[in-house]
Amino acid sequence: QVQLVESGGGLVQPGASLRLSCAASGTMFDLNPMDWYRQAPGKEREFVASIRRMLYEQYADSVKGRFTISRGNAKNTLYLQMNSLKPEDTAVYYCRGVLRDTEYWGKGILVTVSS
Repeated sequence: QVQLVESGGGLVQPGASLRLSCAASGTMFDLNPMDWYRQAPGKEREFVASIRRMLYEQYADSVKGRFTISRGNAKNTLYLQMNSLKPEDTAVYYCRGVLRDTEYWGKGILVTVSS
């Protein structure tokens, strides 16, 4: 069973940086693509960033230029570097991986941006 676990969330002030990590286990195959989504209080889950074949990156307009998605050297690890954080970035962040057309999701991690 493929499992994804996020880490690195927390409470930060506006303008600060934070790095989220996601580690997948339970498969010897590469998850592709791997993505980050987020869900703010009272809102629907939304796309944040995606990386395909370790080369092709895609970002939501709201985070473009501030967030960077990357994959680690270890198999099926994923990162999200978040800079210049804003209060509107407050959300539960979810990692997603796709293997043979099946989606796998982490349980999410809370990021709170507040002064």
